[in-house]
Amino acid sequence: MIVDKIKELTANLKKLDIEGLETLAHYIRKHIINVVSKNGGHLASSLGAVEIALACHYLMNTPEDKIIWDVGHQAYAHKILTGREEFFTTLRQYKGMSGFPKMSESIHDAFGVGHSSTSISAALGYAVASKQNGKNNKIVAIIGDGSISSGMPFEAMNQAAHIEDIDMTVILNDNEMSISPNVGALSRYFNKLRSEPTYTKLRDDMEYALSRIPTIGKNMVEVIDRVSKGIKTIIEPGVFFTQLGWDYYGPIDGHNVEEIIDTFDKVFKIKGLKIIHVVTKKGKGYRFAEKNPSVFHGVGKFDIDTGEIAKSSDKSYTDIVAETLIEMAETNENINVITAAMPDGTGTLPFCNKFPERFFDIGISEEHAATFAAALAIEGKIPFVSIYSTFLQRSIDQIIHDVCLQELPVVFLLDRGGIVGEDGATHHGTFDLSYLRYIPNINICTPRNNEELKDMMFTATKLREKKAYAIRYPRGKAELVEARERKVMEIGKAEKVKQGSKICVAACGYLVNNVQEALKDTDYAIYDFKWIKPIDKEAVKEIAENYEKLYVYEENSIIGGLGSAILEEMAAFNKKPEIFLKGIPDMFVPHGAQNILRDDLGFSVQKIREEVK
Repeated sequence: MIVDKIKELTANLKKLDIEGLETLAHYIRKHIINVVSKNGGHLASSLGAVEIALACHYLMNTPEDKIIWDVGHQAYAHKILTGREEFFTTLRQYKGMSGFPKMSESIHDAFGVGHSSTSISAALGYAVASKQNGKNNKIVAIIGDGSISSGMPFEAMNQAAHIEDIDMTVILNDNEMSISPNVGALSRYFNKLRSEPTYTKLRDDMEYALSRIPTIGKNMVEVIDRVSKGIKTIIEPGVFFTQLGWDYYGPIDGHNVEEIIDTFDKVFKIKGLKIIHVVTKKGKGYRFAEKNPSVFHGVGKFDIDTGEIAKSSDKSYTDIVAETLIEMAETNENINVITAAMPDGTGTLPFCNKFPERFFDIGISEEHAATFAAALAIEGKIPFVSIYSTFLQRSIDQIIHDVCLQELPVVFLLDRGGIVGEDGATHHGTFDLSYLRYIPNINICTPRNNEELKDMMFTATKLREKKAYAIRYPRGKAELVEARERKVMEIGKAEKVKQGSKICVAACGYLVNNVQEALKDTDYAIYDFKWIKPIDKEAVKEIAENYEKLYVYEENSIIGGLGSAILEEMAAFNKKPEIFLKGIPDMFVPHGAQNILRDDLGFSVQKIREEVK
């Protein structure tokens, strides 16, 4: 068995020769491919980082030494190499292994992660603590070329250069991609480094040759070294990093085990701030992933032999957004679309293909996305910023100060709002209603079907009031109803979808459909609060005056969402019903299939029926 072979090789990892390490890399890749084909997961990125993980564990002693992974979807080999070979078969399953490094899962996971660009900051914290504690352990951050282009890594690198006697290493895993192909000037710079590594090799070869000349060789090397330092700003490939105060090494072949171990070993022994530029191939070892790395970045179940991915025929809310953006842009030339390194995931790639001059993939820079969109709005453009709910959290300051404070009608499309599924706590969009609702000058809405989603997007283009829009929709299958003509919605208007007496249930988004199904044979009233902000004051007053009990269902944190909004309005009423809030408790929801997690949280049709009846 593959697992048995991996156990056998890892038991003697530090005694393996190069051939043995290459064999181990082969079996690790097979194990990753087998498991991900059954469970889904982040395949291409982890396949590309196998030798990096292998070299680190060959030369380091975790958990005393610290390996901090960026984003974490490159870390499957790391998990397998740290005693989780068998547990790996439960990858992303309910109560199984997390798809990302998780401190509570293993002492070898030095830092929990799920979003990009945090590794260098965390590694610097570890390095400072190591210095203060008098330790001499190795601190390594592994970051991709897509993640390093975000602002946070450079903030950390800048600070590190101003702290004396800090010893840490950054491994730049350069596979020319983040999730989709990288964009921007820094990406072009890395392309240049990959294509022009000749200077470093030429200098090293020359120094080696001169050093062998009797008597004068050593002095000549020292003279050349002084001269090279004087001209390195002109010709040395890593000048960008050296000017930040970091020693640069590379680029090196990230799949040549001997070269990568030799380089890591030498650099780890050098004290100070070091960055090793490693060139890898995303999807390495699986031809379908190598050919289509974006498709196999985050992938569902697939057939190993054919590369055919199991796809649902169901239309998703993301599909609806993709179609609607194009439909509206065909008659409205002011519509622009912005996404942060995820044109595939957000469904905005078709818009890019049709209207490239009005599409902007700004890389992993969610903060920049909001401010960029704000300026577009000032000039009369209609910017749709399409970002996963969990990633939009990073732009809160910009949404407050640059968009809402300035009363600008930017439209935020919050994909994957609510429970996401197997990616777990870092990816669930369970806080967006809360983190947006407290901001002035923003309208927040969530549709219960495809036509409402289209109308909400249409409304945002027609009612250009001095407010932003946040349209939140879940991952997965859309509730489809018969097509109708587009209409401008009345902002802040709830809909009473079922008459009833004594007991009332309020809900938003897809949960309205579940509530309707659960209570269809009851005498209970149902309200759809499709606008979370502004809340429908008249509907709240009607509920307060006419019902004995109120249940509020939302797939959002119970703190600060729809339930909180209703309670705030009812606070002024003397007469009010007994209220039960049915949202997500004060917790981080673990990973698992959407249907399992929703049932656990009480959001399934059956659980709603049991609770209310």
